Amino acid sequence: MRIQLSEHFTYGKLLRFTFPSIIMMIFTSIYSVVDGIFVSNFAGKTPFAAINLIMPLLIVTGAPGFMVGTGGSAIVAKTMGQGKPELAKRYFSFLVCAAAVGGAAVGWLGAVFARPIASALGAKGEILEYCVVYARIILAANPFFILQNVFQSFFVTAEKPKLGLYITVGAGLTNIVLDALLVGVLHWGVAGAAIATILSQAVGGLTPIVYFLRENDSLLRLIRPRFDGGVLWRTCTNGSSELMSDISGSIVAMLYNFQLLRLAGEDGVAAYGAIMYVNFIFLAIFIGYAIGSAPVVSYHYGAGHSEELHSLLVKSAVLTEGVGMAMMVLAFLASGPLAKIFVGYDRDLYELTVQGFHLYAVSYLLCGCNIFGSSFFTALNNGLASALISFLRTMVFQCAAVLILPVFLEVDGIWLAVTVAETLTLLVTLALLAKYRKIYRY
Repeated sequence: MRIQLSEHFTYGKLLRFTFPSIIMMIFTSIYSVVDGIFVSNFAGKTPFAAINLIMPLLIVTGAPGFMVGTGGSAIVAKTMGQGKPELAKRYFSFLVCAAAVGGAAVGWLGAVFARPIASALGAKGEILEYCVVYARIILAANPFFILQNVFQSFFVTAEKPKLGLYITVGAGLTNIVLDALLVGVLHWGVAGAAIATILSQAVGGLTPIVYFLRENDSLLRLIRPRFDGGVLWRTCTNGSSELMSDISGSIVAMLYNFQLLRLAGEDGVAAYGAIMYVNFIFLAIFIGYAIGSAPVVSYHYGAGHSEELHSLLVKSAVLTEGVGMAMMVLAFLASGPLAKIFVGYDRDLYELTVQGFHLYAVSYLLCGCNIFGSSFFTALNNGLASALISFLRTMVFQCAAVLILPVFLEVDGIWLAVTVAETLTLLVTLALLAKYRKIYRY
């Protein structure tokens, strides 16, 4: 039986409703993880380091999809909560078209500047060439990647999170099979990994268009779009926190790579890459929950259900903190086996990765509350508060920590930087929740 946005959400119902979004985000994260596993084990640590160096650029070019998806779904869900379903469909259709056009433009720019960007990130010689090849192939399919990110949020708003999950799983399996064939069997290296990724993104980005263009039993359908600069502006400002989070996170990743190249060389970048691939999956759980719960928050905000907003906030805080504790313990216990999957062929690199993972794991105790806090304000259509949390969390606190801590702790300071940043961000998140509690009556 389909759970509706208008219902009261118990712990069980909230978990059932958000579970497809969580799994969906995990499979989305698997794209880059699978690329990393196959490239590292079948092509070597130099191509693996190259993918890690250029990954921040690829995250930035896909970030507008999360911005439109989260910001737009909040507006669409609120509009439905106000009893205006046709207007919600019109907003939805326009935002999908805008995202596709914007994705093509951003992808083209990224491909043009891939070489100078990779060079500025410290890539030289063979690593530079691997960076350019991987980036230009991936960016050719950027509209698909953008649309996939957009639909991840709108499937939840349409009360079809399971369908979004099935499509994402199909795309993820496509990536895994093609990586095994192109990289593991045919030995096409970074080019094969990139081709596998873009074909899987085509599955994730185009299949939802076919579904929403047809008559369906969801709350949304693609109709003839009509340009609306006002809704586009509100979408971008409301979803700016997700865009800011991805962009600033990419800048921080560049800074991490720069510091690691300086202190630990190519092995440091490879170790950071292995930790980040596991981190993508762990954070996907928090991000998936945020995506899955946001339309519920937006609907009840639009309908004026303050008691339900309070209930959602309390339950979400309990769930994210409980999962964070479990993740921290799991990261400690599984650091060795996880590191072996990526870099088990090199003993020194393996030991560096395990040590970094042990220190990095503490951050999982804190980051879930910050991710949900930012998403909660986006769902309330308060893009400013949401962006402030995201900007401080990634751009300000992490940048400062990764520059200052290595002066005293060397490489260990790099691994601890994220925990320091999450601690400071949590204080900001709690302060903003206290500040706005009377305004939104949660």
